[in-house]
Amino acid sequence: MIETMRKLFAPLTIALALTGCAATVGQTPPAPPHMAVQDQRAPVTILISIDGFRYDYLSRGITPTLSGLAATGITAPMSPSFPSVTFPNHWALVTGEYPDHNGITSNSFIDPRRPDEKFTMATTDPFYWGEAEPLWVTAEKAGVRTAAMFWPGSAVGWGGTVVPRSHGKVEGGIRPEDWQAFDQQVSGTQRVNSVLDWLRRPADIRPKFLTLYFNTVDSAGHANAQNSPQLNTAIADIDGHIANLMDGLKALHQPANLVIVADHGMAEISSDRIITLDKIVDPSLYTLVDKGPFASFNPVPGHEAELAAALLVPHPHMQCWRKQDIPARLHYGTNPRIPAIFCLAETGWLILDRPPSAPFVGGAHGYDNMAPEMQALFIANGPAFRHGVKLPPFINVDINPLIRKLIGLPQDPKLDGTITPLLPALESSVPSPQTH
Repeated sequence: MIETMRKLFAPLTIALALTGCAATVGQTPPAPPHMAVQDQRAPVTILISIDGFRYDYLSRGITPTLSGLAATGITAPMSPSFPSVTFPNHWALVTGEYPDHNGITSNSFIDPRRPDEKFTMATTDPFYWGEAEPLWVTAEKAGVRTAAMFWPGSAVGWGGTVVPRSHGKVEGGIRPEDWQAFDQQVSGTQRVNSVLDWLRRPADIRPKFLTLYFNTVDSAGHANAQNSPQLNTAIADIDGHIANLMDGLKALHQPANLVIVADHGMAEISSDRIITLDKIVDPSLYTLVDKGPFASFNPVPGHEAELAAALLVPHPHMQCWRKQDIPARLHYGTNPRIPAIFCLAETGWLILDRPPSAPFVGGAHGYDNMAPEMQALFIANGPAFRHGVKLPPFINVDINPLIRKLIGLPQDPKLDGTITPLLPALESSVPSPQTH
C-alpha cells in the first residue's frame, strides 16, 4: 500500500519541487494578465510653471531637456493675458479667464468693497479669489484627485470664508487634496521630489492632476541683464530639475502628460529709461496703486478733472486711458478692482513716482501682452500629444481647456479660453471628456 502511494505522489512531488526552483532562480514569473493590467499606471497630468521663462530662452542652447521635450512634443509662443504680471497670469492659466474676469487684476490691488485693505501676493483670503474657479477645484468636485507643489492661489480655501478674529483661519472652501504653501527657501530639488513622492502612492490616493512651480528664472531675470551669465545659470539649473523629474517618472514607470508654461516673458530695463510722475502730475491729486511697466491711479475726490487733464494727453514712452477706454484687445478695464486711470509704458520703460536712487540694469514684465519680449514658454509632451509640432501663437487662457481635455473634464463654453487652437496638438486617441 505504501509503495503504491509513493508511486502515485512521486510526479506531484517532482512538480512542486520544480515550481519552487522556478520561483527562486532567475526572473520572477510574469504576473497573470489580469494582475499586469492592474499594475499599469494611468497617465497623470503635470502643469509646470517656470516663472518668467521667455519663449526665446529655448534658443540659447543651454536647455537640453526642455528643448528635447519641445522637439519631440508640442511647442508654441504663448501670449500672457494683460497685464503680463505673475498672479493675474497664473490665475488665468488655471481658470481660463482673463484677469479682468478672474478677479486677480494685478499683483496688488484694492477692492472698492474693502477700501482699507490691499491685496498682495501673500493674500489667501478667499474673498479675493472667488471670481473664477481654478482647475483643481473643478477637478476635485468631479472626483479627480489633485496636488499642488506651489501655484499662486493653491493655498486658498476657494469658496470659504475667513473666520472673524481667527488670525486668518478659513472655514469651508476647497483646496487641492495635497498642497504646499509657497516658500522660496524650498529648493527645486525638494519641489521635484515632493511631486515624485505623491506619485509613489497607491493608485487610490495618487493624484491625477498636479502643479509644479519654479520661481528662480524670474528672480534672475529681474535682477540681471537679459544676456547675463546669472540668468543663463538659472535657466540651465531649471532645465536640470526638469531632467530630474523626467528621470523620476521613468523610474516609477509613470506615464505623464507634461504641460510646461511660463506666466510671461521679460524685457530689459535700465535707469536710463524712466518716466517720472513727479514731473508730469501733482502727487496730491491721486493715490498711486501700481507703478513700473504700468501705473494705475485713483483720483483724490474732487480732483478727477485735474488728474485726467494731466495724464490723458500724449506723453513720450507712455499712454494713459480712463479704465473704460483701455483698448478692447487687452481685455481689461471692466473689473471694479481696476483703478480709474491706467497708464502703460513702452516696452523697456518704467513709470515711477520719482527718479531711482542709483543706476541699474535688470528686467521687468507687465508690458503689452503681445510684445515679443512678453511671449511665454509653452511645451507639451506625453502620450496625449503628437510629436514634433510647432503651433501658431495662442493666449494662455486656452491652457485651462487643454487640461480639462487631458484629465477628462467637460469643456466650459463660458470661459474666455477655448481648446480650439490646441486641438492640433493632441493625438486622435485622446478620449473626449465625460460629463460629470
